[in-house]
Amino acid sequence: MSSKLQMRTVLSAACVALTLAWAPAKADEVPVVTGEQWTKSSEAVKKAYLVGLANMVQVEMAYYGKNHPTDAQSFVPRLSKGMQGQTLDSVRQGVDGWYAANPNGLKRPVLDIIWFEMAVPGLQKK
Repeated sequence: MSSKLQMRTVLSAACVALTLAWAPAKADEVPVVTGEQWTKSSEAVKKAYLVGLANMVQVEMAYYGKNHPTDAQSFVPRLSKGMQGQTLDSVRQGVDGWYAANPNGLKRPVLDIIWFEMAVPGLQKK
């Protein structure tokens, strides 16, 4: 079996396992990290969140390989393109800066900030 096929098999099995583990959870039970948690977190916790997000993007990109999903199927390729040139520190500083400038927006999810305030403008520069 080729290493690419093995990788897809392992990733598929992991996705199925995660789906089964989370299947009973209702949408209102899935935790969403907002500015309330972000602004109270240490720099290390913020970086860990961003590393997890980056890993999710890398896993999906590796899974699809050269057969990238359409925009209707996934936002990950667009997120990856829109965030080109960013580092963990620049993203952390960008999110920190947004919440500092918008203290009334602490209920807004961190991923929402990353997408709409960083990735989408990054896509428009391309």
